[in-house]
Amino acid sequence: MKIEIPDGVERIIQKLNHQGYEAFAVGGCIRDTLLGREPKDWDITTSASPWQVKELFGRTIDTGIQHGTVTVMDGRTGYEVTTYRVDGEYEDGRHPKSVKFTSSLKEDLKRRDFTVNAMAYSHKRGLVDEFGGLKDLKSQVIRCVGKPEERFGEDALRMLRAIRFSAQLDFSIDPGTWAAVKAVAPNLKKVSKERIQAELTSLLLSPHPERIELVYQAGLSPYVALSFHQVIRSQLCIDPGLPAKKHIRWAVFLKDTEEEEAVEVLRELKLDNDTISRVRTLNRWICRQIPAGKVQIRWAMSQMEPSLFDDLLLLKKSLGQPWATEMKWLTEEIRKAGDCTSLKELAISGKDLLAAGMKPGKHVGEELNRLLGLVLERPELNQKEILLHLAVLR
Repeated sequence: MKIEIPDGVERIIQKLNHQGYEAFAVGGCIRDTLLGREPKDWDITTSASPWQVKELFGRTIDTGIQHGTVTVMDGRTGYEVTTYRVDGEYEDGRHPKSVKFTSSLKEDLKRRDFTVNAMAYSHKRGLVDEFGGLKDLKSQVIRCVGKPEERFGEDALRMLRAIRFSAQLDFSIDPGTWAAVKAVAPNLKKVSKERIQAELTSLLLSPHPERIELVYQAGLSPYVALSFHQVIRSQLCIDPGLPAKKHIRWAVFLKDTEEEEAVEVLRELKLDNDTISRVRTLNRWICRQIPAGKVQIRWAMSQMEPSLFDDLLLLKKSLGQPWATEMKWLTEEIRKAGDCTSLKELAISGKDLLAAGMKPGKHVGEELNRLLGLVLERPELNQKEILLHLAVLR
């Protein structure tokens, strides 16, 4: 079996081989290539020590040298080269206390999470598949390498990774692996919220976001976060055709949750403020009925940036809400007509009001918002002279 690998990867492997070291492309890049997918990254594993790798290549970065990883630069592209290793005891359920370098590729592959991620390849030796990864790829199964209880005991995040891979690849989870997830679910409490959130977000952005339900079925949800565990999921339906944007997918997942409770979920999971703000706005409007009239639509448009309003329309359509298609048509007409839907599109500014005699203060902003309300009702009023005439200069 021959696998096409990037020229840069091949150059690194060959250079290591010429110096008497073993070297292979390894892990997810092999899995994805065998599935006909474009790998995001290419990783290399080798019998050479990190210091031997650094000595052999001119441009390197100490990415994680204490764990055997050195990034080798090939032009502007960096490839992580990691020495064969055996992990020491996992004291915190996430990271090995120590690592020991080994000369055995099989020992290195044995420590990996799932069989489909435990394959290596070089043109010299071909595919190295010690644990049935190719068979599981063909059977579309996520299965732990060795005993699943041990793999999850080493790194509890792997339980969420199993579900995330099943959603990304549309694979089933091996019964033994699934049983182990349910048995050791409490171990997830050892994992940071940031790492948990990254896995959940990747799951939601996958072609099968509805499989986030497996997090609950496995008994993992109480250890994700209490607020997450309490999310209402009676009508969980996430259209995989929606854009793979995290604020859109999280908003759909949280659509039946009260606004402040939804925000609490996202904050507890350490999502960024921009995403939280966008989800808050979508959550506020996603189930609110907007009459299919231009005045009402202009009012709704004024409450958020244009791209977010477009996201709201997509969500409403995906949820089969009444008037969603008509709202889209009317929105296009409003934009085509150039109607004002925000303060920055208003024909006058605070400076204009001050120049006309208004005293500085918060009432300047209040008056601008009042004038915007008039323009939302009657777009033809959006002219500087008219608005100055209508302004209350107190």
